[in-house]
Amino acid sequence: MLSVSQITLDGEASLNGVDRLPIIGWKIDSDRRNVVQHSWHLQCSLTADFSSLMFDSAEVVSAQSNNIDLGDAALLSSTRYHLRVRITDNHGECSEWSPSATFVTGLLGSPWQGEFISAETPADSAKSNATLLRKAFSLTQPKTIAAAWVHATALGMYQLFLNGERVGNDELTPGWTSYRHHLLYQTYDVTGLLNQGENVIGAELGAGWFKGDMGFSRHRNYYGEQTALLCQLVIQYDDGSQQVVGSDRSWRGSDSAREFAEIYDGERFDARRIQEGWNQAGFSDGSWRAVSVVEWDKNTLKAQGAGTVRQMERLAAKALIITPQGDKVLDFGQNMSGWVEFRVRGNAGDKVVLRHFETLDANGNVYLDNLRTARQTTEYFLKGEGDETWHPRFSWQGFRYVKVEEFPGELDLNQFTAIVIHSDMAATGHFSCSNPELNQLHHNILWGLKSNFVDVPTDCPQRDERLGWTGDAQIFCRTASYLMQTQTFFAKWLVDLKADQTPEGGVPHVIPDILTGHCDQDKFLAEGGTHSATGWADAAVINPWTLYLMYGDKRVLESQYASMKGWVDFMQAHADNDIWRYKLQFGDWVALDAQEGSYFGATPEDLICTAWYANSTQLLAKTAKVLERTEDHRYYDALHARIVARFRQRFFTADGDMTARTQTAYILALCFNLVPDALRERTANRLVELLHEHGGHLVTGFLGTPYFCHALSQNQHPKEAWSLLLKDDFPSWLYQVKAGATTIWEHWDGIKPDGSMWSPDMNSFNHYAYGAVGEWLYRTVAGIEADETAPGFKHVVISPLPGGGLSWMDARYQSIYGDIAVNWQAKKGRVVLTFRIPANTTATVKLPAAREIITGGSLNFAHDNGEWSAHCGSGEYRVEYLPDESVDLTYTD
Repeated sequence: MLSVSQITLDGEASLNGVDRLPIIGWKIDSDRRNVVQHSWHLQCSLTADFSSLMFDSAEVVSAQSNNIDLGDAALLSSTRYHLRVRITDNHGECSEWSPSATFVTGLLGSPWQGEFISAETPADSAKSNATLLRKAFSLTQPKTIAAAWVHATALGMYQLFLNGERVGNDELTPGWTSYRHHLLYQTYDVTGLLNQGENVIGAELGAGWFKGDMGFSRHRNYYGEQTALLCQLVIQYDDGSQQVVGSDRSWRGSDSAREFAEIYDGERFDARRIQEGWNQAGFSDGSWRAVSVVEWDKNTLKAQGAGTVRQMERLAAKALIITPQGDKVLDFGQNMSGWVEFRVRGNAGDKVVLRHFETLDANGNVYLDNLRTARQTTEYFLKGEGDETWHPRFSWQGFRYVKVEEFPGELDLNQFTAIVIHSDMAATGHFSCSNPELNQLHHNILWGLKSNFVDVPTDCPQRDERLGWTGDAQIFCRTASYLMQTQTFFAKWLVDLKADQTPEGGVPHVIPDILTGHCDQDKFLAEGGTHSATGWADAAVINPWTLYLMYGDKRVLESQYASMKGWVDFMQAHADNDIWRYKLQFGDWVALDAQEGSYFGATPEDLICTAWYANSTQLLAKTAKVLERTEDHRYYDALHARIVARFRQRFFTADGDMTARTQTAYILALCFNLVPDALRERTANRLVELLHEHGGHLVTGFLGTPYFCHALSQNQHPKEAWSLLLKDDFPSWLYQVKAGATTIWEHWDGIKPDGSMWSPDMNSFNHYAYGAVGEWLYRTVAGIEADETAPGFKHVVISPLPGGGLSWMDARYQSIYGDIAVNWQAKKGRVVLTFRIPANTTATVKLPAAREIITGGSLNFAHDNGEWSAHCGSGEYRVEYLPDESVDLTYTD
């Protein structure tokens, strides 16, 4: 039976607040094989029963079922639209209408009638308390409400209320952007919250990223000195008329019971100071102060349809620990980002003090040193009226453990719950196998993502940093996009990368950029500049290309093209005879082959820089080709060839070896195709020699590690790749697993074999960069690979790599077309491979490690150049084959 299971809008299930008609796609289900869409028929309506059509495509003969752009449509502001589709396939079957998907428009071209208003003045720039805003209003009588929408944003963080009820379920809104260039606003349906009599709209504002204490140099007021709210409530009546309530000078302001709220340091809340009913009708605000208007360019405003931060999971406390030093510590069993919600009973003025941290030291005591100056503390003064439940709102903590410094009464684990927060992204990846330690590694990679994808891709969630380091983001982008739907998340961040680029095209180390002009660490950053480090700045090119590869949407390439080109042009402008290097470089950051006391690996900077220069130039050339920018494609393709030739001349000796004898040098040369074909085997063998010199261990840092397993498995050394992955002594991924890690560490030896710690100045235990090995698990072990000529997995390459002593592996990836599933099992001396390809896609199956195909089912395998391959359409397939004798498997009966 043919059906459409889901419509997607800009990759999301629904959108609340859009500035234009979204890109449309759908997932097709069928019980047949080789299903290809023949036609589609799409309708868009103002009503759920589709009785009020605003668009009807009629039948369109096309196989395209994703990334459909219907162009500019005449949409109404503050309006909900419904979409549905039905399709026919190549077997002559016609589906029913799909379940409908909805999107809500923002203000579109309508001018904002509200103003940014503040209960603060510039004299409050150093204050970290929250403030309250409120406005009472009445509805136009005796009209009947058809719908009501509120559009809101803030300079700072805000929470909105209508008649005492929380509006929406987003957290940390409006998020962190390059505020003066790009500010998001949120849209909420509040139809059911309005009363016939008096109504009150209220908001609480905190400093947040906007004016709060940010960065490891602890500056404030980077974007401004006052928090401010912009709000516009649009009430639509049945007769077609509207009533608008906007933020203006008629609102009133006051201080909140939230006496302190800072991202790094936590919150202090005095429940005795709560003004009961402040956001409801009947409250007297005569003692409240007048608000002021803050001037801000509203042209920076953009609707945020999806991807907001939300409360995603709730975890119970696992244990209460009494440390050797006598501290009471809650263990939640998982390193995470979020809050602790607690339930408490006591007298007025009693106090709860919680200190959040990541790990215990070697003696089992509280370890806070790696937090640096971040306090990560929440304080709560009881009101003293029965049970009280509370958690922070305008900060979050990175933690597994919580030291209970003060708490009235006996501690009961049931009184504490950890609330996990991160940007709302659909889960798309699944990986499991017969090795429990690899399963835990995958778990740690996923939780590194959850912990650090809190509106921006942060480097860590616990210390006084939490910045959008570009290097970490590009290293992990492909892995993240297998694990979760990151299209919306990264597209939002890339807008800020483009906005914060220098006029010459240089890319800041962190996005949003709060280092430029505000960095006191002269030796580390300021003297060398705060932008354009190789492997970091390349996020300008790599992230858009990765999103295109994974989701097939050209818009990200189009919107980022000037940024991508700007970065490559910057490198070219500062290159010397096609060898690139510029000011401060991080090199192979925190590689273990670095000199004692240094963070910079042993691989020469000019080699690393030129390798990445070649890589980004090639990706830009490919992008120009996709976008049909013929002259640019020709130019950058030729530039890439020139850089490659120069790299080979400079970094290979006459004998065919590389001038730098480091693992990372050989890895980058192999993975970026900088090695002459005649030298590829020799170069791969040299890499293996370097690996063996370290007992089969890696000594690579941020730039070499993500590609290590690929460099081996793609160059006839799969066994060495598996061996590298499965090392469990220091240094290795599984060393961290065996040490009890629940996320990925910043350093291979964050906790050393003797139990001592890496230097506390930079030792995060929740730092996702090295989790980029997850890409190898999906692309190689599971063999779920994209084809850049048919991106978004329109054509899938299935090429799994059994090994590692495993007896089975099971993986799935929920692509934009549907579920791609791969399972292999080692049975009776054979490998049994089963896989599923979604409707309206095709696949090529490659089995490089197969000696002989026992049965291919309906697949017709060909053998060429030592590899078995077959082509297929959608459906489920089963293959049995004899693996190469070198493949290490544990066979079962």
